[in-house]
Amino acid sequence: MKKAYNLAKITHDKDQETVQSICIKQIQFNEEKQEFNKRPNKTGHRSMPRSTSQSSTDSFSSVSNESSEDELSPQNKQQKNSSGFSDFCIKNIKQADFGRKEIEIAQQEMPALMILRKKTGGEKPLAGANVVGCTHITAQTAVLIETLAALGARCRWSACNIFSTQNAVAAALAEGGISVFAWKGESEDDFWWCIDQCVAADGWQPNLILDDGGDMTHWIYKKHPSSFKKLKGIVEESVTGVYRLYQLSTKGKLCIPAMNVNDSVTKQKFDNLYCCKESIVDGLKRTTDVMFGGKQVVVCGYGEVGKGSCAALKALGAVVYVTEVDPICALQACMDGFRVITLTEIIRQVDMVITCTGNRNIVGREHFDKMKSGCIVCNMGHSNTEIDLASLQTTELKWQRVRPHVDHIIWPDGKRVILLAEGRLLNLSCSTVPSFVLSITATTQALALIELYNAPDGRYKQDIYLLPKKMDEYVASLHLPKTWTLQTKLLQVLNFSDSCSSLNGATAPSAVEWTEDNISFTLSLSCSLCS
Repeated sequence: MKKAYNLAKITHDKDQETVQSICIKQIQFNEEKQEFNKRPNKTGHRSMPRSTSQSSTDSFSSVSNESSEDELSPQNKQQKNSSGFSDFCIKNIKQADFGRKEIEIAQQEMPALMILRKKTGGEKPLAGANVVGCTHITAQTAVLIETLAALGARCRWSACNIFSTQNAVAAALAEGGISVFAWKGESEDDFWWCIDQCVAADGWQPNLILDDGGDMTHWIYKKHPSSFKKLKGIVEESVTGVYRLYQLSTKGKLCIPAMNVNDSVTKQKFDNLYCCKESIVDGLKRTTDVMFGGKQVVVCGYGEVGKGSCAALKALGAVVYVTEVDPICALQACMDGFRVITLTEIIRQVDMVITCTGNRNIVGREHFDKMKSGCIVCNMGHSNTEIDLASLQTTELKWQRVRPHVDHIIWPDGKRVILLAEGRLLNLSCSTVPSFVLSITATTQALALIELYNAPDGRYKQDIYLLPKKMDEYVASLHLPKTWTLQTKLLQVLNFSDSCSSLNGATAPSAVEWTEDNISFTLSLSCSLCS
């Protein structure tokens, strides 16, 4: 029982100058009702890094503050929602109400998905679709998952990152009847177990994959080849996952069509650029309390993620350097006022190293050895392979956990390098991301799934496809009213009224059709700006 004391009344006697009256009121707290405000008590250190969090409850994000009621893996306990549904594995189903509030907040900033529910929910364009997903499980992706369910799909979901799951949101999904297998702080074994639970359930045959990083695709291809051949298609949203798809295609082993959402304009220009621009500072501040003014920072890679990261850091007064092997991107960095340099040339003087390349071992042991004490190292790419962590797992280096997702790597001479999130994706591991930008990507993903599922036989071959620009424009148009209310002017600018009329012979069509690269596309919903 916790006690708190209120000194309600203190009076002084003029003659004796002593306290005459102190009213002390004891206040009793119900600890169960304070569940979401507790801080975990466990603060142990570890000598070597592992791919699991020190405590699955550690986070500075409101959506991830957890009760430290037990340290058991969720695999070891049976949970049911209020309806008796138990086909899920999460941290704590009791947090569902809190997670629901987080989802409702995200919905306010995700207008296009809500429009899809309203316009197509009655038609159920995904009726009969069995979607297995492997993405970050956050309030924003929960809105996408529930949108797919509202459109008729059955969904089973796992996390693509062991640190990014918001446990309360996972609980809300489970309470709503979604089979979700994820919790913050999974081990590597937990990670693959959760993916397998999504695929290998009794009486379940997935026919669509929504992937972020290619892990779900890789697992089904390797472990369930018969199920892989029965899929209608794959939707992939990350550069890492797309690269893995092209590897399969090059080897002639991609036997189903795939949609490359990562290279869609809506993904590159909004999610990769603006999302990272706003979230990188949030992740760094929450973990290190660093001040950026005057700091020297090197950003490895000047793609869209690198561009957004550099812009945010420069705006706060940091001196930013860029490493880039692509001559076009390198020239862009120069034109934007950044000095393009090699990592070896600048590594001794920088205060911060940020990787944004999608490649392997960009920062190696030779770079770590040259860093000055206090240098912060983090990754904004999908995979932690950008930082050569294996080279740091040696007996002469000591690892010390000083904060959730913050490790000090200590050299024999006392030098300390600060590693964030064990080299995993900084913003989603250590902070949150803007719902509005995520809405753009999520809407594109939903439309890609609808297209793959409803496409007639023969429209797509065993290849990788990009969504047409017209669909990107459509997604953008659904979001413009959120920031610009002059919808009549918007119609004139985008010419949606004319294009819809010419394609369908009506001013308020129930479908928008077009042909691009000899492939016919159909949006089986009304354009919200035309109707």
